[in-house]
Amino acid sequence: MARVLLDTTVLIDVLRGRPAGDRLRALRRSGDVPMTSAINVEEIVRGLRSGEHEHADRLFDGLRIVDLGQREATIAGGWRRSHAQRGRTLSQADCLIAAACVTVGATLATANVRDFPMDDIRVEEWPVGR
Repeated sequence: MARVLLDTTVLIDVLRGRPAGDRLRALRRSGDVPMTSAINVEEIVRGLRSGEHEHADRLFDGLRIVDLGQREATIAGGWRRSHAQRGRTLSQADCLIAAACVTVGATLATANVRDFPMDDIRVEEWPVGR
């Protein structure tokens, strides 16, 4: 049973009825555990279109929402610091999402693979918008 944390790009596709929804259903059928983080929930809610609120609530009810705490914050801060020392700025949100993956042993499903250069995580590209 694998754990897969769905990034915002994938969640948007699910909400809009695009192919990521089929992949999510396949995850559930195979017994894998789909999840997301509080950061992703906030990003989705912020961008909801009229009429999408109920669908989003149903989507979130079917996912495990990963808690973020001191451990995740420490991991994320370390990544941001080490990458900044090499001249690359990583977003706080992306680092917290990736840290959530680390602490629950999940693979990150995203269309934005380049936003997650951390060596400690497994990233799977889910192309979106098709």
